[in-house]
Amino acid sequence: MIERQVEIETKDGTMTTFEFHPEEGGPYPIVLYLMDAPSIRPALKDMTSRLASAGYYVLLPFLYYRKSPYREFGMSDDDIHDRRELMQTVTREGIIPDVEAMLDFAGKNDMADSAGKIGAVGFCMSGPMVLALAQAMPDKVAAVASVHGAWLVSDKDDSPHKQLDKIKGEVYFGWADNDPTATREEMEIMDKALTGAGVNYRIDFMEGALHGFAVPGGERYNREAAEKHWERVHALFRRNLSS
Repeated sequence: MIERQVEIETKDGTMTTFEFHPEEGGPYPIVLYLMDAPSIRPALKDMTSRLASAGYYVLLPFLYYRKSPYREFGMSDDDIHDRRELMQTVTREGIIPDVEAMLDFAGKNDMADSAGKIGAVGFCMSGPMVLALAQAMPDKVAAVASVHGAWLVSDKDDSPHKQLDKIKGEVYFGWADNDPTATREEMEIMDKALTGAGVNYRIDFMEGALHGFAVPGGERYNREAAEKHWERVHALFRRNLSS
């Protein structure tokens, strides 16, 4: 497995990104792996590597780059405060040029199938971001997964559950149980909206699994729910991304 840290220039600055792909073969379908609020850390890199080893070219970007140099965050009060402020810099509008920059970068690597359709996985705050990609780039984005995604339903005009009729790709949700950032009632609203928009989708309600269930090492890690999400994500990309 190849893993390296790279610096990608966007219209807003330099975005530290981690690039993963198998050593041999290729070109491989491109998948964007979007971080959760705690940011990039060893557990998330391990997950990215696990996905790439199945035959994908995967980019894991540091989405807080607009207001912070790359760093790993701990659980101190200061770090938690910083993260809360930095989360506000990750927006549906901002993710589109970030992805365009990542795709331009990937296009220079022979291991990436830059001409093919792409996939994306978003965790926590990035759940809405992968929906934004599927809505804004419907002819390029073939499959997205929101895993314990947060704030997927709101009363705002740009709420992720609106404008779903623009999506052409397949969508998967691994929905956490008892999650104040994405309630069961909001899941039902999303379910109805997806059906009404004619989207090809699946929602797994992970009963008993709390927000953060997918990331090993965390206090909320739930192995059963985590492995189910892996099974679903692998199947999603096998169906929709050419090898």
